[in-house]
Parts: sequence; C-alpha cells; structure tokens
Amino acid sequence: MSAISPSPTVENSTRSATSRSVLMCRPDFFTVSYRINPWMHPEEPTDTSLAVRQWEVLYRTYVDLGFDVRLIDPIEGLPDMVYAANGGFIIDNIAYGASFTYPERQPEGPAYMDWFRDNGFEVRHPANINEGEGDFLLVGGVILAGTGFRSTSNSHRELAQVYGREVVSLELVNPDFYHLDTAIAVLDDTNIAYLESAFNGKGLARLRGLFPDAIIATEEDAAVLGLNSFSDGYNVVIASRATDFERQLRERGYNPIGVDLSELLLGGGGVKCCTLELRR
Repeated sequence: MSAISPSPTVENSTRSATSRSVLMCRPDFFTVSYRINPWMHPEEPTDTSLAVRQWEVLYRTYVDLGFDVRLIDPIEGLPDMVYAANGGFIIDNIAYGASFTYPERQPEGPAYMDWFRDNGFEVRHPANINEGEGDFLLVGGVILAGTGFRSTSNSHRELAQVYGREVVSLELVNPDFYHLDTAIAVLDDTNIAYLESAFNGKGLARLRGLFPDAIIATEEDAAVLGLNSFSDGYNVVIASRATDFERQLRERGYNPIGVDLSELLLGGGGVKCCTLELRR
C-alpha cells in the first residue's frame, strides 16, 4: 500500500482530501466471549494485546492524516465497544443514539450518548433499534440505511425525521455482512464501492441506479472486510489484505492505505467499525 501523504489536505487531478473528526475506542477489553455474528467464535482464543497494537496503527494513521481523533473510554465487560461506528450517527452536531439488537451490546448505547452529550452534541434518544453508523452511511446529502439483520426499517423513518434528509433503505441478505458498512464503502460525496451479493434485488437495483460508476468489490476482498474502510475523499484506509480493492481505488485516483486489523476481525469488525465520524 502507498505511504501516507505528509499533508492533511492533498489534491490531485480528480480527488481531494478533507481532514475528518472521528471518535475511537481503544480495545483494552477486547475479546470474543459470545457469538452475535458469524465472525465470532468464542471457543477460539483472542489476543487483546495484539488487538490494541493493531488498533494503535489505525489511530496513528488517522493522526498522520491530520484527523481530529477523539477517544471514548473503554468499559470493562463491553468488549465490542471498540467498534465505535455502532455507537451512533452524527450530522450537523445532532447525535442520533444507538439502540442495540443484542443484550450483550445494549449498555454501549447509553455510554456513547453520555459521551456525545458531554462533548457538546445534541443527543436524540432512539425509539427504534439501530446500530448507528454501522447501518447509516452519508453520501453527499443522502443517507444510505441498512436493514435486515440489525437496524430496523422503523429506524430509517426516524432517521429521516431527525435530520430532514432523504434516506434510502437497503436490505442486507448475507449474514456475513450484517451491517451496511461491511458491504458499502463511502469514498466521497458522490462515489461508493459495494458488494453486489450483500443486497436483495430491490436494493441492488437502487444502488445501480444511484451509483452507476461505483466500484464493485470482489467476494474475496469483502471476506476480509475490505469494504469496511474509511475515506477522507482521497486517502482510503482499508484492510491490507483487500488487494483488488486497493488496485481499483488506485485506478480511480484514490490513495489506498492498508492496515492490518486481523485480530479485531475476529469480532466482526474492521477499519470503519472502529471509526465514528463526528460531523459538527
């Protein structure tokens, strides 16, 4: 993968980078002690110290790109709290809180909402099950919203009411890609990449209509959560093993930066799962 550009604002003939503000949670208590997605196998050992070291590489990558990186304190007994993207969804300083599907993760919702409130965001408590930016992705002025495994379709209507923006509902059908951010990567305000087999026919037709020039990911790259990436419009931080995705990004004028989060993949998360964008 290419080296990080020394400047936080990089321009070339087609792409430009804009510094981001993100929230992360250090995986001090990461382990796999239960199974709520197909990636998790609690009978197999995990290495918390390795997870922390890999996470620190992601953290330093963002800092080197000039991002404003904020941290929420991890809570013992909440091993999935490292997947900060699930903690809420934020646009225009309004934080729509998460309400998790599984009891094991439900305490994360109030913890993240407390952080949002303490840091000056206007918090909206959810009336419906949703898992934050794991299932809600902003592309320009439109919100893509996933359902089928975690967030309910009722949360999509609630989301539209909170933000007054168009919400496009997409049904996920492959349990390996149970959150929208595992099946779609937002590259900038007009471009995405996605995995075709993750969606039902209606959703796939909608994506093809909205994004006719999208990057189509391979099954192999999706299987290492290559689409679970984070972009500033030019630099795209991805799973280092997503080699064809890297190639396609480079051909489109982006700068892919690979990181290894293989230990956190054991919990079903990657780059984007560890990254919640804070949009003031």
